[in-house]
Amino acid sequence: MSRVHVIGAGLAGLSAATSLAARGASVVLYEAAKWGGGRCRSYDDLQLGCRIDNGNHLLLSGNLSTKAYLDRIGAAETMTGPPQAVFPFIDLVSGAYWALRLNQGTLPWWVLRRNRRVPDTRARDYLALRRLQKVGPDDLVADLLGDLGHLYERLLEPLAIAALNTKPAVAAAAPLAAVVAESIVRGGAASMPRYPAIGLSESFVDPALAFLRDHRVELRFGARIAGLTISDDRVTGLVGPQIDEIVGPNDRVVLATPPWVAADLVTGLVVPDQFESILNLHFRAGIDSGPAGFYGLIGGVAEWVFEKTEVVSVTISAANDRLDTDTDTLAAEVWADLRRGFGLPRTMPPYRVVREKRATFAATPAQLARRPGPRTRLNNLFLAGDYTATTLPSTIEGAIRSGETAAGLI
Repeated sequence: MSRVHVIGAGLAGLSAATSLAARGASVVLYEAAKWGGGRCRSYDDLQLGCRIDNGNHLLLSGNLSTKAYLDRIGAAETMTGPPQAVFPFIDLVSGAYWALRLNQGTLPWWVLRRNRRVPDTRARDYLALRRLQKVGPDDLVADLLGDLGHLYERLLEPLAIAALNTKPAVAAAAPLAAVVAESIVRGGAASMPRYPAIGLSESFVDPALAFLRDHRVELRFGARIAGLTISDDRVTGLVGPQIDEIVGPNDRVVLATPPWVAADLVTGLVVPDQFESILNLHFRAGIDSGPAGFYGLIGGVAEWVFEKTEVVSVTISAANDRLDTDTDTLAAEVWADLRRGFGLPRTMPPYRVVREKRATFAATPAQLARRPGPRTRLNNLFLAGDYTATTLPSTIEGAIRSGETAAGLI
């Protein structure tokens, strides 16, 4: 019987493996770590005495590939979020609070209501979003949208940094246009925030592994693939410290590893080679969850704040310039922002700083040009990963979509 060998149990690999298994394929899943999920997982933190996610991820109801994945593994009910497209913001300089509120339909009448749009903006300001419909591969976010005053400073800039994890001055506008086209352009019904009710693993990883076991997929954790044997333009073997696996004549291989690993395994493969970090800080504290369960912060170090069951989690995106900041100094700066925004006490509670040094590829035009498609020069080798040419930035939706694409090709 022919098999499909999926290398990597991050979300791209889990997406490919579950999609293939659902179609009746015989699948073997290899993962170098002893757990699944890659950069999207939960774990028990001994310092905080509770369970945390290694990062904060905000999805939207218009993320259709993610929705299909969660439906497939029986985890749709593990997600939560507000019943409408609402995005609360706090300006840490002025103390102003507002919430962006999109109406459900595609006709954006919400821009006509002052209490639904960004403060100090006019309805006609939002017509400038049409610029994203004609974006070119070399257009930069700041150059394209940076002249929009409060609309840019209070909405588009933080949205771009969160979606692209790259500073707008150098970030390509094309992937931001793809995000807007699949959410805001389709109205509030496609823009409702969604996030795990418990944790990333409980929504995206554990149900997927249970699904794979139920479909008799062979799971091999602690199985690092260090090399590929290649003959006659196809992969014929997988090699690792304790692995010497023959790839049969009708077998297929999905390489769902980070791009730097894929480039090491496949000679001549061009992939993004510049990366941006993300810093996540988890404080053992509590805040009012508000209308959405999270807040965008303007004018501080902290950018997005998530209220979770036992912690307040803060995300700082495009954080290469803060990667080497002393942990205590960084935590103190972020706690000062939380105090200003939410009236928290002066005494800082226990905290954990999680530094993801290569969280995403840098979403610059030069790096976008290095994104490979799912096919390779090897006839039986396919690529999956958020770094591949999905048109989307490096997101959960992009990772899951890439795995589905690879499975569909097979």
